[in-house]
Amino acid sequence: MKVVGFTEFGGPEVLQVLELPVPDAGRGEVRIRVSAATVNAVDALQRSGPARSPDARPPFVPGMEAAGVVDQIGAGTDTDLGVGDQVIAIVLADGSHGAYAEQIVVPAESVVRAPHGTSDVQAATLPMNGLTARLALDTLGLAAGQTVAVTGAAGAVGGYAVQLAKADGLRVVADASEQDETLVKELGADIVLRRGAEYPDRVRAEVPEGVDGLVDAASLGALTARAVRDKGRVVTLLGYDGPGERGIVYQPIVVFRYAREHAKLDRLRKQVEDGRITLRVARTFPAEQAAEAHRLLAAGGVRGRLVLTF
Repeated sequence: MKVVGFTEFGGPEVLQVLELPVPDAGRGEVRIRVSAATVNAVDALQRSGPARSPDARPPFVPGMEAAGVVDQIGAGTDTDLGVGDQVIAIVLADGSHGAYAEQIVVPAESVVRAPHGTSDVQAATLPMNGLTARLALDTLGLAAGQTVAVTGAAGAVGGYAVQLAKADGLRVVADASEQDETLVKELGADIVLRRGAEYPDRVRAEVPEGVDGLVDAASLGALTARAVRDKGRVVTLLGYDGPGERGIVYQPIVVFRYAREHAKLDRLRKQVEDGRITLRVARTFPAEQAAEAHRLLAAGGVRGRLVLTF
């Protein structure tokens, strides 16, 4: 099968088309014939060479979310899916196991039907970042009527966090650049304030007592404390867990925790179908042009998702 991967770490230029054996689904697993795989910042981190499993050997294949059709179900696997069903999956990329591949085997719990009425390209943008936003809000544990702030609200995780927070009945104070203000309002934010280092102070001006919780998708780190009430909580995506002032707790999250949360992924599917979540695609690339997609992502300013097609 065709995959896009690399044999040495480096910039986008190390990505290349490779041939690997077709994997077989074992017990508890489903194999997907992939037609679309989303490009994420974590893919670029994997490509540039962070720590990996000690037993991992090249070639390495990135990619954490995919869409396609089921083409094999492992013997004895408990699933309501059938061969030929259109599905989406979150993929825990490791070694040569990643979503940038024509076929991928994943646990059955990591796969659900694609939202009705969506293309594979659209559907591929949901699993990983949607589950990350869901995990962030679950970690905050806020009740309907409370207030949450979201940084990076125009991005993939931040945008889903805004929409899921509104679906949870929360009041949302989000950030945006001038050019993204309309977008973030359309996502449902109640208050949109200019992004940047002064955003936490702007939040306090609007919410004098401080917000109940904050999803820091823009990685402002310690600056976020100024926006949060005493004993509030901040969820961080890149591992920041510095000491909080005024009893504020910083809680790093990793989406791996939700990789087999089948019911939560299926709920996201239903929320797309109900119009509560918007799937945003900026541009598609043939898989052979993955390097160009990585360059565009690194340049910044992309609104919507970049998707590889197979």
